[in-house]
Amino acid sequence: MTPQVFDKLRTIASRYDELTQLVSDPAVQADAAAYRTHSKAIADTQDLVDCFRDYQQQERALADAREMAAGEDPELRALAADEIGVLEAQLIALEDRLRVLLIPKDPNDDRNVVMEIRAGTGGDEAALFAGDLFRMYTRFAERQSWKVEVMSSSETGVGGFKEVVAAIEGKGVYRRLKQESGVHRVQRVPVTEASGRIHTSTATVAVLPEAEEVDVQIDAKDLRIDTFCSSGPGGQSVNTTYSAVRITHLPTGIVVSQQDEKSQIKNRQKAMKVLRSKLYEMEMRKQQDAIAKERRGQVGSGDRSEKIRTYNFKENRITDHRINFTMHQLADALDGDLEELIAELEARAQSEKLQLATETEPAAS
Repeated sequence: MTPQVFDKLRTIASRYDELTQLVSDPAVQADAAAYRTHSKAIADTQDLVDCFRDYQQQERALADAREMAAGEDPELRALAADEIGVLEAQLIALEDRLRVLLIPKDPNDDRNVVMEIRAGTGGDEAALFAGDLFRMYTRFAERQSWKVEVMSSSETGVGGFKEVVAAIEGKGVYRRLKQESGVHRVQRVPVTEASGRIHTSTATVAVLPEAEEVDVQIDAKDLRIDTFCSSGPGGQSVNTTYSAVRITHLPTGIVVSQQDEKSQIKNRQKAMKVLRSKLYEMEMRKQQDAIAKERRGQVGSGDRSEKIRTYNFKENRITDHRINFTMHQLADALDGDLEELIAELEARAQSEKLQLATETEPAAS
């Protein structure tokens, strides 16, 4: 471990102790905002501090063992030699874990998400594929015990979606789904293809971290809100009441429509939820431009225009092009078994962050 990393860990541990004392102060406990901020900082660093203290304890034990190995008693020297090998291996494992724990966490990882899936090139086949993707993510969410709520959808006559927008709530939703954003490509023989020719179609997936009102301040004067009669399948209220809502954010030109609910108030609430997430993501992308440029050559930018994955039905194959990973369980994946694929993406992303952190360690001094 370099001196720079060791000094950084000592500073973090010292700050952890200060915060632990602060939250026991009645004055801090009386300040809800301060108490919440300090408690979160403690929780965010607890694993790192615990690991660092384990490392320090093992270092002291190793120093004692080496001192014993230098003594005159042959039996003690033999015992110490065995202990030194064990302790050195444990220190290496702890140092590796410390490096992982030092990787900056994405502050959005624990957020819920708004997922948008839209049919791309390919006509009806693209719409069917968009429907396949939505069912795939819905079933994956069920396996994670997450809640999925359709915000809006535009279905086609063939059973697919021109677009579908859904809110997904649960533990670690954004962390697990954030790398799904991009262009997904399918290669298969459409049911309408008489000659058996394979077609290629696409659909786009966008995963937006859900923004709270405190994250995005929206001025009422920046909004144009239009109401209109809802369309499509529905009850007696369809085309008879102005329950559908269209919100335009004038500074950015972002337009959000919502008509799934019969209540105009509920449609407006859902539309604002989507708008906040879109504005939050836009701001987040601005802040991450420098990082994105650095990573683009390694794993791709994840932009909507970039093909990230291919689903080949003839070969029962799913390939993620960003990490050059292929699995031949396409049917299982479309049934929501995405654990292996998502785990590979998470492992690769963590490895690259760790490499970047290691490369910049000397500059930390």
